[in-house]
Amino acid sequence: MKYELVILLDKEEQLEPVKNLIETLKGKIEKIDRWGEKTLAYPIKKKKRAIFFSLFFDMEKKNTLELRKKLNFDEKILRFLLLVKN
Repeated sequence: MKYELVILLDKEEQLEPVKNLIETLKGKIEKIDRWGEKTLAYPIKKKKRAIFFSLFFDMEKKNTLELRKKLNFDEKILRFLLLVKN
């Protein structure tokens, strides 16, 4: 299935472990969009600014639960949203 992961990070270097995690779970990244650094409407984890990324990838449905679990435990990720693409 195809997915889109929108992710908010403090630093650009923090994207590399996320890409490695997707590839470890047998996902294939198709496209990465950098939306840029933006001011947040309210502080998240005491941060007022974040870099927004959108990753489009293909992965088996059974591996997405593990992906969500690992993203939740990563303290460097401010927020993420995982969407199914049609």
